[in-house]
Amino acid sequence: MGAAELAVLALGLAMDAFAVSVCKGLAAGKTGIKQMVTAGAWFGAFQAIMPAAGFALSSRFGRFMEPADHWIAFVLLAGTGANMVRSALKKDGGEESGSMEAAVMAALAVATSIDAFAAGISLGMLHAPILTAAAVTGAVSFVLSAAGIWMGGRFARINRSAAELAGGGALIALGARILLRHFGA
Repeated sequence: MGAAELAVLALGLAMDAFAVSVCKGLAAGKTGIKQMVTAGAWFGAFQAIMPAAGFALSSRFGRFMEPADHWIAFVLLAGTGANMVRSALKKDGGEESGSMEAAVMAALAVATSIDAFAAGISLGMLHAPILTAAAVTGAVSFVLSAAGIWMGGRFARINRSAAELAGGGALIALGARILLRHFGA
């Protein structure tokens, strides 16, 4: 695997984490370095760990995960997105959807890294340099996720409820896209 292929892989795997980070920034409204580093660390770590785990477990467990990976990602993303939409429609504006709590971030990090797990399985079959691929994917995901939080926070200042509603809708759409992509639509 050359540098160009590795860059394309890392960017492709980081896009879901970037999109979710923009949504989190929209929901949070006010963002800073702490939120950027938190999102970058969660998404970057999972985007690095999951391909390595997929690589390591490809011969044993890959066939069990693959039939349901799209459903897992859909449920996690759509559920989080639905919570954001519900929160945006509350009269009090709901503050919880911009949460950077560990349970929330872990669920989102898992949801956005399931495709990285599948990529790790593929890399195992290709005998690719997994440590390099995992490190580059994690670093790219860290940077793009931090940038996504920053961007979302800047856009949210326009209208927080509308931004939160749009962010929730985007997460639901992302989950649906993963599900539809699996079914070939």
